[in-house]
Amino acid sequence: MKRQIQSVVYGAALLASLLSLSACAPLIVGSAVVTGVMATDRRTTGTLVEDESIEIKVASAVRKEMGDRIHLNVTSFNRQVLLSGEVRTAADKERAEKLAQSQENVNAVVNDLAVMPVSSLTQRSKDTVITGQVKAAFVDAKDMQVNAIKVVTERGIVYLMGRVTSREAKRATDIARGIGGVTKVVRVFEEISEQELQRLSRPTK
Repeated sequence: MKRQIQSVVYGAALLASLLSLSACAPLIVGSAVVTGVMATDRRTTGTLVEDESIEIKVASAVRKEMGDRIHLNVTSFNRQVLLSGEVRTAADKERAEKLAQSQENVNAVVNDLAVMPVSSLTQRSKDTVITGQVKAAFVDAKDMQVNAIKVVTERGIVYLMGRVTSREAKRATDIARGIGGVTKVVRVFEEISEQELQRLSRPTK
């Protein structure tokens, strides 16, 4: 019980830090909820909270060193970090990756930062709409567990993250590609077997 209470308190503190940090553009961290694990989220509560912590630490480290030289989205799923957005130089891209890799509990970094001028607010608004449309399409599909997949969009490029089977990966990719405005789909999945999916889908007692 004590450990559970500590976990909840820690999660609340992380959420407060996240809200404070995300108020300061141009760095954005992932939007996973830390107040409780959805039934279809295939991470443990501890891993979910740890992912939130990783996102905050990476964003903070980059903000401290690079300031407004970079527009960065940081998304962590199962300790795998996705860096998306825009940087001014290749050196900045490389440095952002090293800063991410140096943070505690980070297992891997997928660096898809583009060396180009930062995206416009109009483009970012379009990206937000696309993300919502992809998630809504997952819900409409009926055979998809929407909360099992994270969706991030940058300049019309849709990134999909999660622990999914090969069947689910293909299905999610096909759905995302069918959304208007999507220029490319990048899969950052951790593949699991159908047997593992069945085990994860069993209700906890």
